[in-house]
Parts: sequence; structure tokens; C-alpha cells
Amino acid sequence: MNTWAYTVWCPYKKGDIEDIEKIQKRATKLIISLKKLSYKDRLIKLKLPTLKYRRLRGDMIEVFKILHNYYDLDVAPKLVLNNTSFTRGNSLKLLNHTFRYDIRKYSFPARIVNVWNNLPNTVVQATSIDTSNNTLDRFWENQ
Repeated sequence: MNTWAYTVWCPYKKGDIEDIEKIQKRATKLIISLKKLSYKDRLIKLKLPTLKYRRLRGDMIEVFKILHNYYDLDVAPKLVLNNTSFTRGNSLKLLNHTFRYDIRKYSFPARIVNVWNNLPNTVVQATSIDTSNNTLDRFWENQ
């Protein structure tokens, strides 16, 4: 995979994230009636989420699909359920691994575990992708 493409698709370095966000900031300023508003206000008027939120939401959708067998198990990333944790959180908690090297530390399975484990059961046990997405949006709206 081209390193630059990965940086755009799922950046983990603060500088890369800021560079990509600048593009959206500049694009929202192209709408003349919104030009004088702050970036946050422009996003609200346009009903656009931040790029960080979109990436995180996309990751949670993918985790839901993987855990509910929407993908072929031979090609989907292996996500291990944590069957030893009965405390707070949801009933589909994932096992959290620790990684030393950046190549694994910022990979999909490593970056989604903590976020997924903090979601309520209503999100992770939804009966469909749409229900899960709607419940996720409502849950994060209140955060």
C-alpha cells in the first residue's frame, strides 16, 4: 500500500491529521455566506461532522460488521473477544493487546479496541447496521 494513501485514509500523526483537516476548513470557506463563521459553526450549518469523527464512526461500523459476520472470516481482521471481563461496558468487549512498534500500534485492531469497549450494549448488540449507526450517533451526540 502506498504510504501517502494510508496517511490520507487513516492518519495517526497529528501533523497529517491537521493537514487533512485544513483542506476541509478551506473548502467550507468557499461558501460565501459562511466565510466569516468559525470552522465549528460552518460545520454545524452544513451538517458536516469533523473528519476525526467520520474516521472513528467508520471504524466502529467496520467493527460491528466484523463481529456480526458481515464479512468473510478468512479476510476480515481477527478481533478477539475478551470473555474474562464482566465489569462495565458492553457484552462484546474486545481483548486489548499492547504493541511496541508503530506499525502495529496504529493498526485497525489496535486503535478501535478502547473505543469499542466503551460503547453501550444498545450499539454493539443492534440487529442491523443501520440500527447500530443510528444508536451510535445518538450515543455520541450526548457525549
